[in-house]
Amino acid sequence: MFKKILIANRGEIACRVIATARKMGIATVAVYSEADREARHVRLADEAVLLGPAPSRESYLVADKIIAAAKATGAEAIHPGYGFLSENEDFARRVEEEGLVFIGPKHHSIAAMGDKIASKKLAKEAGVNTIPGWNDPIDTPEQAVEIARNIGYPVMIKASAGGGGKGLRVAWNDKEAFDGFTSCRNEARNSFGDDRVFIEKFVEEPRHIEIQVLGDAYGNVIYLNERECSIQRRHQKVIEEAPSPFISDATRRAMGEQAVALAKAVQYQSAGTVEFVVGKDQSFYFLEMNTRLQVEHPVTECITGLDLVELMIRIAAGEKLPLTQADVKREGWAIECRINAEDPFRNFLPSTGRLVYFRPPKETMWQADTAHRYGVRVDTGVFEGGEIPMYYDSMIAKLIVHGKDRADAIAKMREALNGFVIRGINSNIPFQAALLAHPDFVAGRFNTGFIAQHYASGFRAEDVPHDDEAFLVALAAFVRRKSRERAAAISGQLPGYGVKVGKDYTVIRLAADGQHGYIPVHVDEFVGETGYASVTVGDKRYKITSPSRLSDIVITGEVNGQPFTAQVERGSPKNPLALVVQHNGTRLECLVVSPRMAELYRLMPFKAPPDMSRYVLSPMPGLLVDVAVQPGQKVQAGERVAVIEAMKMENVLFAPADGVVAKVLAQKGESLVVDQPIVEFER
Repeated sequence: MFKKILIANRGEIACRVIATARKMGIATVAVYSEADREARHVRLADEAVLLGPAPSRESYLVADKIIAAAKATGAEAIHPGYGFLSENEDFARRVEEEGLVFIGPKHHSIAAMGDKIASKKLAKEAGVNTIPGWNDPIDTPEQAVEIARNIGYPVMIKASAGGGGKGLRVAWNDKEAFDGFTSCRNEARNSFGDDRVFIEKFVEEPRHIEIQVLGDAYGNVIYLNERECSIQRRHQKVIEEAPSPFISDATRRAMGEQAVALAKAVQYQSAGTVEFVVGKDQSFYFLEMNTRLQVEHPVTECITGLDLVELMIRIAAGEKLPLTQADVKREGWAIECRINAEDPFRNFLPSTGRLVYFRPPKETMWQADTAHRYGVRVDTGVFEGGEIPMYYDSMIAKLIVHGKDRADAIAKMREALNGFVIRGINSNIPFQAALLAHPDFVAGRFNTGFIAQHYASGFRAEDVPHDDEAFLVALAAFVRRKSRERAAAISGQLPGYGVKVGKDYTVIRLAADGQHGYIPVHVDEFVGETGYASVTVGDKRYKITSPSRLSDIVITGEVNGQPFTAQVERGSPKNPLALVVQHNGTRLECLVVSPRMAELYRLMPFKAPPDMSRYVLSPMPGLLVDVAVQPGQKVQAGERVAVIEAMKMENVLFAPADGVVAKVLAQKGESLVVDQPIVEFER
């Protein structure tokens, strides 16, 4: 067994590999860029080596620097994680040529299966069903349009070296095929250094289901059941689960056997994933093989009780698989939510900055620990007070739960999301909560078009369904009564000016347009020692018990005998006196005041926000990579104005209306903050 390994990655996957290495008694070496100098994976590793500047092409993608770091520290093997160089054939070969061990498949397997064009040809030869398409690299956008027409729209344009949603577009007409080809090639060149692009038929209403395989150096290959990955946004997975609520045992077995046959055909040695697109009749077609560990591997670890990272390391060290296909378990149900640094209410734009609070829910399962299951696990590479840089992927954590069945897993995930505190940046937790509550998701009725279908116009606060919004009002009043009781108990108050505690309150539901809601609430039977009160909202009565302190953000307790977890805190960007209550993805921003104060508040004039319609504003922090207009230029609505790059994605900004450019207020190469003006139009 290895004594020391280097992890050629960053973030949560680097931390994940360190956890298993530590369990196995293997020393670890982290590598990092200037932006990651204080990162969590650097702190956890036994040693750390600086690679270079923040951009990945100057650090995490430089094979020479990584190999040199391994040699300098005496590491015997390199684990590539996922992304970056994990599926780079040249890197795997170089590692082997330098006398080191690549903890992953052999370079010839990566060459055969990591390249999407080559893998589809090989799959055909192996008798695996493949989707109709053009499997040779395409040179020009004009050629892409011609091929797309011949295949028939819709088509999927994919970068050969793509992954993680990068270098992938769906085109429904000639214009989208033309533009999509250009965008795919640019993204692939920037992210992977390989701009080859191919086209295939897009299967409508598809399911994305993948099979986890493991192979060793002795020809043994097994499959570890499937993962359901159909809940995607812009081809990026959002929720993954195992097993799938859709496929039958017969389909599972057929897919698994095909995946094993494919892996054997390329002498696959390591953990890998064979991805399939599955039709509503359970017909399935090979998509691609990911010759690496997957982001969503924890759900497979939950239902099988296996540590996939440990198995990868043992296989790389020359050990045989310790189990056969008959030994593979499928116990319970696991779900993973990707927690991303993005604002779901601003079209999921990246959100960077400092994590003022980062407090995950209580864990009862841990990385590299297969003894504890049926609980909650958090995989992350960040920490409270740390910085989320603009240079890398937006995923900051993975929240994993394991339940007895699917309903139990969904319930556990909703509670875990309720207790996940992230402040300082925006996260997609409200969106995840909405997805988990959607009746079609709960019923297992979905495909890869689920998010596009149900949130076609974007995600809004009103898209988050709540079983009982009056409970949020009651909880706000309960917390306010608690604070008033504490204030009244402070000694030394002047006679006649002491704090008086009433039972009647008005909860003012604050609205951005000034159309506030006024809700009368009655709070009685208050018992401070036990944290109990009876709260009446309209015709509903809530008996709330909570031992949580007023300083706690996460409030736990019982309402009408049922347990709950919610978040309550004072102050918001709009109003420092507001109470903000969050539960099941729904956010209530309110003032809890006396009825008389509510009457006076109604008389307050509404101050409208300033008119910024003449400006193109940066919707997120990022790097301004292009400004496409000049002062005096006439532009039409929808015309390209600027391009911002953040978290490895290009975001194009368009003119909101016809007009003439008055000023260009930001320069190419400038780092922008949220809502920074870029272009001003004439009045």
